[in-house]
Amino acid sequence: MTLRRLHYGSIASVLIVLLFVAPFFANGIIRRFVPQNTGVIAPLFTRQVQYWETDIARWSNQYDVDPNLMATIMQIESCGHPTVGSPAGANGLFQVMPFHFSPGEDMLNPENNALRSTNFVHECSRFASGDVGLILACYNGGPSVVNRPFDTWAHETQRYYVWGKTIYQDAINNYETSAHLDTWLQAGGQNLCLRASVALGIP
Repeated sequence: MTLRRLHYGSIASVLIVLLFVAPFFANGIIRRFVPQNTGVIAPLFTRQVQYWETDIARWSNQYDVDPNLMATIMQIESCGHPTVGSPAGANGLFQVMPFHFSPGEDMLNPENNALRSTNFVHECSRFASGDVGLILACYNGGPSVVNRPFDTWAHETQRYYVWGKTIYQDAINNYETSAHLDTWLQAGGQNLCLRASVALGIP
């Protein structure tokens, strides 16, 4: 009888806790820990990038850049890790090089990082006449690649062009999954995404 009462009491306690926290989930207070796609960016992006969907929507509107293009760049550059850095010196969500920032500007601040990233996307767009593949190549390898043959680009820029262009194409088609994104993950992206999960507190 004592065990049965304890069992029922435990169930009642769990139900009370659930009733208490349910409104918080409903109000979105804990939304960051349960990333959910709302249609602003394609559902194919990893959950670490989905974490930033609300911010991507705001940034894309504020800086006039396609949200799926921003999500593609974030996916490849950081997988949503806000403080990751590269050996070349690039920093933050969009892996922006230091020379794009003003003196004293916090490069790891997501707002600053998004601003400087989108400024560079617009710059690359002018060099690339709006060609998305060339915009992505410019973003990775600098404006000079736009006027050079593909086979003269650094291998990293070639891979960036292929991955970025194909993932973006799948995104604008609003695919649920992407074989091209899977290829990127298998080529090393998965490790970056695991680090992003830790940084973001995503289980």
